[in-house]
Amino acid sequence: MRTLAELDAALTECRACPRLVEWREQIAETRRASFADWTYWARPVPGFGPPTASLLVIGLAPAAHGGNRTGRMFTGDRSGDVLYAALHDLGLASSPDAVSRDDGLTLRGVRVTAPVHCAPPANKPTPEERDTCRPWLVRELELLRPHLRAAVALGAFGWDAALPAFGAAGWALPRPRPAFAHGARLTLPGADAGPPLELFGCFHVSQRNTFTGKLTPGMLRDVLQTAAQVAGLMPEGPPGAGAAGRPDDAGAGSPRME
Repeated sequence: MRTLAELDAALTECRACPRLVEWREQIAETRRASFADWTYWARPVPGFGPPTASLLVIGLAPAAHGGNRTGRMFTGDRSGDVLYAALHDLGLASSPDAVSRDDGLTLRGVRVTAPVHCAPPANKPTPEERDTCRPWLVRELELLRPHLRAAVALGAFGWDAALPAFGAAGWALPRPRPAFAHGARLTLPGADAGPPLELFGCFHVSQRNTFTGKLTPGMLRDVLQTAAQVAGLMPEGPPGAGAAGRPDDAGAGSPRME
């Protein structure tokens, strides 16, 4: 697979994990009452964003009634509401809203992906499922590598799953491997003298984290802004100021809800 388009097309046909295949298709049959008129995607969900992205956001896996329904990462659920609102605040997304694959949303210099591409029961992939899916992430990283300069791992699962994939895709990993932490920053040198990559840790944009205030919009924007600056997508500026120079609202309000 020589291009991301070829990779994404091939990925959507994957049936390597029986438990995930059964679950994603079962959810598509039963559906949620509020989405009764939807035809669910019910396949592996590919990454979303331009092939020349210099910043990669790595989540966990598609949500059963989010990406598994719409066919696009972080689209159609409240986690995506928070993520795309932050990217829009920073001038990296054309809209704060991600509703469906054909809603016109575009990303500037950013791609969004996950180490597991099928919706798992209880949002918990098994280690075997994570490892089975890893070659897709490795190849995605290899194709992005000429342009990729920064990545944000959302949550400990994304961080732990991404590190070996970065190692397989051509970046050198430190030993021992550092543990996940919100605000963590790690430089991964190019293993073959290529350009380094800056990896950032951020709490996941899950409802549990955003509703309890463990992750606020301001905290998320701070990490994304610093990563975007490293990636060359934004000029240097004070943490917490968005594309329009808005002050940090980490202590104000809560994520919007549908």
